[in-house]
Amino acid sequence: MVSSETERLLAAALDIGIALSKHQTKQLLTYLDLLEKWNRAYNLTAVRSRAEMLGRHLIESLAISPFISGKQVVDVGTGAGLPGIPLAIANPAVHYTLLDSNGKKSRFLVEVKRELMLRNVEIETVRVESWLPTKRFDAVVTRAFADLATTLVRVDHVLTDQGRVYAMKTEQAQHEIDTLPDATRAVTRHDIDVPGRDWSFQLLAVQPRLVAAR
Repeated sequence: MVSSETERLLAAALDIGIALSKHQTKQLLTYLDLLEKWNRAYNLTAVRSRAEMLGRHLIESLAISPFISGKQVVDVGTGAGLPGIPLAIANPAVHYTLLDSNGKKSRFLVEVKRELMLRNVEIETVRVESWLPTKRFDAVVTRAFADLATTLVRVDHVLTDQGRVYAMKTEQAQHEIDTLPDATRAVTRHDIDVPGRDWSFQLLAVQPRLVAAR
């Protein structure tokens, strides 16, 4: 089973454009082990099948990696660490802060960080609108968090002036773009193909603050 999982993970990563080392592959599968184990007691995700966890959680999270820019990234509403943990494993030179207000999910993430020895991960148990970080971030990543307009309001205070919000959307999100305020915003829409799946999802990349030309 592990061998077929390893092959599936490595093949998917290569399709995405990521070359995983043996160490990174082991970390990702150990994370899958921990997610499956803790999910039985803590209900971290509605997904119960291990094979589905691999595809819908690990591989889907990795699929956005080529599109995320910045060295300081915060995953808002990370839940069980998605997409933050897979991204942190795949990009060890990038620092990830995982933010969630749910204490049991944060306890799980503390164990994941300890078990996988993820030095580029920090965990915060707080609602983003109440959070007062000591630094601002190049990128905010969200998955199943809130509609785009609400997200932009809630995370505005944590972004640098050139920072971007990356929102994963499972359905067509043009209606969310259409409801944004009239203030100028740069929105880029990416259709993300997930290896092993015959349907894509959308990643919306938004730069909320545009510096006016002088």
